This record gives sequence, C-alpha cells and structure tokens, in this order.
Amino acid sequence: MKREELVPRIDWPRKVEELGFHFHTIDGVYWDERACYRFTSAEVDKLELATGELQSRCIDAAGRVIESGDYERFRIPEAFIPLIEQSWNDDEKSLFGRFDLSWDGSGEPRMLEYNADTPTALLEASVVQWYWLQDVFPGHDQFNSLHERLIDRWKEMKADFPADGLVHFACVAESAEDQGNLDYLCDTAMQAGLQTKALDMADIGWDGRRFRDLEDTPIAVLFKLYPWEWLAREEFGQHLLKRTVRVVEPAWKMLLSNKAILPVLWEMFPDHPNLLPAFFEPGKFATDFVKKPLYSREGANVSITSGGRTLEEPGEYGEEGFIWQGYHPLPQFGGNHTVIGSWIVGEEPAGIGIREDDSPITKNSSRFVPHHFA
Repeated sequence: MKREELVPRIDWPRKVEELGFHFHTIDGVYWDERACYRFTSAEVDKLELATGELQSRCIDAAGRVIESGDYERFRIPEAFIPLIEQSWNDDEKSLFGRFDLSWDGSGEPRMLEYNADTPTALLEASVVQWYWLQDVFPGHDQFNSLHERLIDRWKEMKADFPADGLVHFACVAESAEDQGNLDYLCDTAMQAGLQTKALDMADIGWDGRRFRDLEDTPIAVLFKLYPWEWLAREEFGQHLLKRTVRVVEPAWKMLLSNKAILPVLWEMFPDHPNLLPAFFEPGKFATDFVKKPLYSREGANVSITSGGRTLEEPGEYGEEGFIWQGYHPLPQFGGNHTVIGSWIVGEEPAGIGIREDDSPITKNSSRFVPHHFA
C-alpha cells in the first residue's frame, strides 16, 4: 500500500459533474486526485477477506443481542424493539454498509466502526473513482464492484416488494452530499427494474393510516438516507411502528449502526485480529483510548487520548452514553491520516473508498482519494 502523488486531470470537475458528483469541493477540497493509493492484488485480497469476516461477526452479534434481549446498553427506545425483532425474524434484506478500517498494508486490518445504516461516500467510491481509473490507469484494476452489486442486490430485494416495484427515496434535500448519494442509489434501483420516486424527508405525510407523498401516492417501500436513531425520537418515526411501510435499511440495522455493537463484538470474539478492544465502562485502558458516543456521525464528539493528551471533535452527541475503544492510530502517508472505507453490498464485500485528513479524526470534510492496484 503506497501513496502516489499525481497531476489532476485538467478537466476533472466537468467529468465528475457529468456523473452527478456536484459536491466535489464541499468545505474546500473533497474529491482529491492530486494523489492516489496503490495496492497489490494480495493486499486487496486481504481487505476483502477481512471485510467479509467482519460482516459475518456483526451478523452474529446482532443475533446475540436479539436472542438475549440485551437492548438496554444500546439506548434504543423500547417501543422500537418489536420492530427490530420483526425485521430480523422476517429476514428483511439489507442493501449496504461501510466498515471504517485502519490499515497500512501490513498485519491485519482493524475495524474502527461500522456505518451500517446511512453510509455515504458511495457515489465517489463507485462510479467516480472507476472513471478516474479508466482515464489515469487504464491498464490497472480497482477493488470496486459496487455498481454491479448494488443493481444485483436491488433485483434480489425486489422479490420482497409490492408488485408495482415502486420505491420512494428520501433524504434531507438541503444536503448536497446526501442528495447526490440518493440520486445515485435511485439510478441503481431503476437499472434493477424498480420504479422510483425521490422526495425530501419533510415531504412525507401521514394520513392516519399510512405514509403518502406529495401526490398522495401511498408509500409502501421507503429507502431513507436518514438515521434510524433520529426517526425513533421523532413523532414521524412513531408511525413506523404501525408497520405499513417496508424500510431500507431494515430496523435490525439499528443495532449494527450503534457504537454499542463494538464492545458486544469484543465480548463475543475477544482478541479477534480484525477487532479492537472495546468496553462499556471507562477505566479499562491505562493510556491510549478513544471515547465514542453511542450515536455519533462524521467524528462528532469523538475524543482520542494518547500520550497524555486528548484531542476531541465538537458536536451535539453523547446524551445516550459512550463506549471506550482501544486506540489504533490511523496510518500516516506523507502526514495524511488515512482510513479505508470498505463496502458491503448485501452480505458481500464490494469495494473500498479512501479518506484522508490532517487530523487523526476523520470528518465530513476529510478528502476522498482514489485507488488502484496492479
């Protein structure tokens, strides 16, 4: 695994915008092709194996929590527990997820967390970096089967949807990043033969019996790029308990998107080579640990204590509680702290996207850098 410096394509903004990637410069530089990461095929194989292994262990952990009824540590509202259990028992299919891994090409990749509910950075990991590869390294390959796997997964899920195949796609439309990811997912669903309608979360209505869109069309299947933990604490979300709509991601993913799954995994699989020690109680680490809110996004309210110093990102999370995880420093390449986002589609590894930052805490503004292997 090496970081290579490059000269960006002269017309790269036009090329990425033609792919629907209009948020390439949020907060300054976001899509960054001044560099790329090069892997060997053996390294890609290791990443794929580790990602598949982590997915299997996470499914085991979700099953353990549901079987034991150990929800209290997750701080999930009690009213939503039957919804979680029904979605699990009905084997409602998951579309996707993204593991954040720390790895420099040696040893074993280590899981930092699992973005299991509303992962973003999908458009850039899928088609944007693939077309970059064709222009810059046409003879090389990329760990990236995201587009094809998403279409295939929608086809599998379609069998469980109503006969008309209509799926409503919703996010907070004022977020250019969320809207870009949503539009891309709509496109993959259409390529799978589904009918799609996109709308703002704020435009979903409830008529007393079921959800409807602005044209009064009933919503039977809803893909929401909107966190379950937010829904569970809003009046809107209470209507989901009526079970009139199939939601993607399914409710059981509430367990895997919660940082509480990290200590549960460590309890079940201590010393697993792809996991980091994690606990519900403070004081387990004499030095060098990370404190994470149960619910946190984009690095908010995460603190790293190492070498007697603490670095903390501001935010509005932490009310529900925290977990403590062993500190595993992100590798640094030329002063850049690098995290690998390894994607799952369905139950299978599907590719990676790489983010880097000047800070060891990865944030929404962290740069996305493409990769290749030969």
